[in-house]
Amino acid sequence: MTKTTATPVDTTKVSTAPATPIVPLPQAAARAITVAGSAVALVGTFLAWTWTEEFPGNLTVTGYPGGLQVLTLVGSLLTLLFAVSGYGVRGLRWLTPGGTNSPVLLSALGVLGTTGYALGAISYELGGLVNLEPGVYVSGAGALLAVIGALGLPVDQPYDPSDPNPRLWGRLRHALTAPEPAQAKELPSWAEILIIAAGFGVGLYVFAYGIGTEYSELFVGFLIVTGFGFTAVTRAGLLKRLSALTAKHRNVAMAAAFVAAICFPFTQSNDQYALIGANILIFATVALGLNVVVGLAGLLDLGYVAFLGVGAYAAALVSGSPQSTIGVEFPFWAAVLTGALASLVFGVVIGAPTLRLRGDYLAIVTLGFGEIFRITMNNLNGNSGPDVTNGSNGIPNIPDLELFGFNLGLPHDVLGHELTRSGNYYLLMLVFTAVVVLVFRRSAESRIGRAWVAIREDETAATAMGINGFRLKLLAFALGACLAGLAGTVQAHVSYSVTPEQYQFAGSVPPNSAFLLAAVILGGMGTISGPLIGAALLYLIPAKLQFMAEYQLLLFGVALMLLMRFRPEGLVADRRKQLEFHETGQLDVPEDKSLPDGATGVAKAGA
Repeated sequence: MTKTTATPVDTTKVSTAPATPIVPLPQAAARAITVAGSAVALVGTFLAWTWTEEFPGNLTVTGYPGGLQVLTLVGSLLTLLFAVSGYGVRGLRWLTPGGTNSPVLLSALGVLGTTGYALGAISYELGGLVNLEPGVYVSGAGALLAVIGALGLPVDQPYDPSDPNPRLWGRLRHALTAPEPAQAKELPSWAEILIIAAGFGVGLYVFAYGIGTEYSELFVGFLIVTGFGFTAVTRAGLLKRLSALTAKHRNVAMAAAFVAAICFPFTQSNDQYALIGANILIFATVALGLNVVVGLAGLLDLGYVAFLGVGAYAAALVSGSPQSTIGVEFPFWAAVLTGALASLVFGVVIGAPTLRLRGDYLAIVTLGFGEIFRITMNNLNGNSGPDVTNGSNGIPNIPDLELFGFNLGLPHDVLGHELTRSGNYYLLMLVFTAVVVLVFRRSAESRIGRAWVAIREDETAATAMGINGFRLKLLAFALGACLAGLAGTVQAHVSYSVTPEQYQFAGSVPPNSAFLLAAVILGGMGTISGPLIGAALLYLIPAKLQFMAEYQLLLFGVALMLLMRFRPEGLVADRRKQLEFHETGQLDVPEDKSLPDGATGVAKAGA
């Protein structure tokens, strides 16, 4: 009798189909064209782009770039470095540990987008192409040449064998992908710490530059350059290397991030920009609290901004404001506890009867709670109900805080730099943000945090494993409400007044429930840095692009649709979300391989 052995079939997908460049050029010629185009675009930034100073940024000076010219210069320099790194030049090879050519294409597209936007903006605002000087044409031609050369470079990864001949759009998207970087060479600890400090320093400078942009045209160009530049750095593998170092030296990375954040108000000369920074921290702190509810426990809360309002109203009522109906003044630490405990109580009271619901039903109930809170604050005006909140007038004239004899409403000289009122409240809110980050991190890594994740993934399976789903969901709801109330106590003093209209489900001015939820989704659910980044973007962009206020919700919806299509896991995704939303080539169930000859097997029933 002949014995037949089944040959195991490898069902994993391995990308082996060869890929050709989009533009058929020899590799050496394509790289030379890219380098030359980047250099030409860089040189063009030192020439005048327009003859009149009516366009903001003063682009009339030759030899001294300004405004949008600086952004094109930075993008051109980044493209040039990535392109030259492809030659294997010593001292530059560390720039591309992951993808070699996709970062070149991405940065070149950023330069072309910024220069093209500048050309269009100048023509539109000044009334035609006649207002352009040769410099913008030189930079535009160089950027276009760099893009053509980058499209002629070999792609970093072969095509997937399931689609060996994609269409043009598929080939372009594939050209923007890159492999994972190899493991970095071990460095001394002091060198790794210096790299972490340098990374956070660059991040601080970019963030401060973005907030300090003085006109909308410059901010739009900043978004284009940073968007493509950040993606290029990611494809090059530099961000992955930095993430590995921060994971290795986690405490050092947290300290470096905190120090960089402390330095922010000292880099701003305009008090308005420091105020934007303080409001971003308030928004980010509340988003991080919502991340406990949505990101860890998987509870869709559409009325979360109400907990921020509870904390703000509680702090305003005990702030000593002349318009407060209570007429008492608590010290700040007592006001903080009052706001946090009031939000905690409301979280338990609202969560206890509603958390037995799931999915859409829970979302509808929480949405109703948010609207009930706003309407109730309007009605507590002495006519429709007791006189507690002054109705739609709210509680104005909230006094500034005074901590240990330090009045936060007055400017103070710190190390030779004047720290304004907004800078004072920014540093105070930074302390609160650090506390919330610590609470979130410890909660997520605890036994309770793992139980929250289990409930989020499959509540039925978690309950079968002995997890008390209701109690843990109520704990997450209460903790998220408490963190929001904590931020609300500071918001009341920053904004001088508290009114019901500040706490809506959706509106043109954040924070509101829709924007808070979007910040968590945009940044990345279940992560620490994700909601912080998402909140910063969603607050900063409307603040800088006020001319688009009428179309804000429309653009907001379009952005969410694009995000769900191309980056459903968020800008900063954890490993679980990446595996969930993207193909990895791994089997969900291990393949059934036959035992080799001579091996001893065990029957399924056991024997």
